[in-house]
Amino acid sequence: MASRKLLLSLTAGRRLRSRTQQLFCAASLPEATTSRSLAAAVAAAQQSGGSPVAHLFSSRTISSTRPATQSARDAPSSSAVDHHKLVMPEDEFHKLADETIHDLLEKLEEYGDSIQMDGFDIDYGNQVLTLRLGDLGTYVVNKQTPNRQIWLSSPVSGPSRFDWDASTDGWVYKRTGANLVQLLEKEIGELCGTPVELS
Repeated sequence: MASRKLLLSLTAGRRLRSRTQQLFCAASLPEATTSRSLAAAVAAAQQSGGSPVAHLFSSRTISSTRPATQSARDAPSSSAVDHHKLVMPEDEFHKLADETIHDLLEKLEEYGDSIQMDGFDIDYGNQVLTLRLGDLGTYVVNKQTPNRQIWLSSPVSGPSRFDWDASTDGWVYKRTGANLVQLLEKEIGELCGTPVELS
């Protein structure tokens, strides 16, 4: 009886080790390995009495997920390679962004004086332009130097991130194609009921 329990225990231990090796093999294989090739490798290893792991890595059963040579599809595109060359120099960004924000500040101050609206207030501090339109909402325009963008928070259209577009000589929101100055003219003019010229 004791020898039978010992035999069952040894058999169960071997099965457990075998399944553990199979699971280990399956978990550590590259993604490109197919279940058919895994099953064939394990079966071949069991027939030869060797380790499934050793057989898998000594045979050509598995394929590498990283090819030795890059295919044209995997090669970095020229835009990815030239990304650092395309980033606007920081001093140029500050010049363009500061000019835009200061122009907006001047023109919005003139606009506020001309419409005499309750709650109209414009403030510029810490490189942030804030335009309050009383109960109609608040606009915030600020520079984001690491991204080379001007960010806008609008009570009408929500948040937007504008990149400099040299072809149009303006700040453009890539997602919608909207120009920063034109968007502000449209929204503020509609909210206040009086057209505004910001360009």
